[in-house]
Amino acid sequence: MVSKIKFENNLREAILEAVRGTGGFEKFVRPGDVVFLKPNFNTADPYPASTDLEFLKIVVRLVYEHGAKIVMVGDSSTMSLNTRKVMEKLGVFDLQNLEPPARVYVFEEREWARKEIPGAKFQKCVFVPKILDRADKLILLPCLKTHFQAQYTGALKLSVGFMKPSQRLRLHLAHIEEKIAELNFVIHPNLVIMDARKCFINRGPAEGDVREPNLILASGSRVAIDIEGIKIIQSFKGNSLKNVNPLNLPQIKRAMEIGIK
Repeated sequence: MVSKIKFENNLREAILEAVRGTGGFEKFVRPGDVVFLKPNFNTADPYPASTDLEFLKIVVRLVYEHGAKIVMVGDSSTMSLNTRKVMEKLGVFDLQNLEPPARVYVFEEREWARKEIPGAKFQKCVFVPKILDRADKLILLPCLKTHFQAQYTGALKLSVGFMKPSQRLRLHLAHIEEKIAELNFVIHPNLVIMDARKCFINRGPAEGDVREPNLILASGSRVAIDIEGIKIIQSFKGNSLKNVNPLNLPQIKRAMEIGIK
């Protein structure tokens, strides 16, 4: 199930209403929880290439308001960039000045944990940040956009940011979409909130033609929200996904084969 809310002028209320459609924040966040938020800081390019900082700040505050003890935010940028510098340029460390503050993590400055992927055909194991094991809950915060290699990047593709940078070169050599799906086997989000106020309808992930669906989406399912995201992009003329059946997109097809929800 995907909750889809039209954004008018109050971003906080749009996010709250979208999450209410999935059962409300109280369904996903319990008092005393440590909650990890995964945004998209692949590059320092402006939204929708990267997570809008105001959107992220609102989610941090809402998670705290619903009882979280600690809110953690972290990412790892594309291999050719320095994540700390990307975050500095985007103002991400300002989250540490909120009251209460979010804790911001640069993944490549932390320790990594090896995770085996049972039954994988394309990605047998992956190294992900050890810090994830400290979180009680995980919330994914994807943008909505196309991707010149993976065709589409949403909730499933967002998990590539958890992958140790040295592994990503091989990821991109072949079967990138199937590997994205298999990587998600070891990532266990409780909630996905997609900022679809703007999107790329072609090229991507750092640049493309921008359209404005003005939507906020929420779901407990990565696959369901990505299928809906593809349909939104397909509603605009000039999109690069016009001949794609979402169920046949390799990252979604493979995710469904291995039971990713």
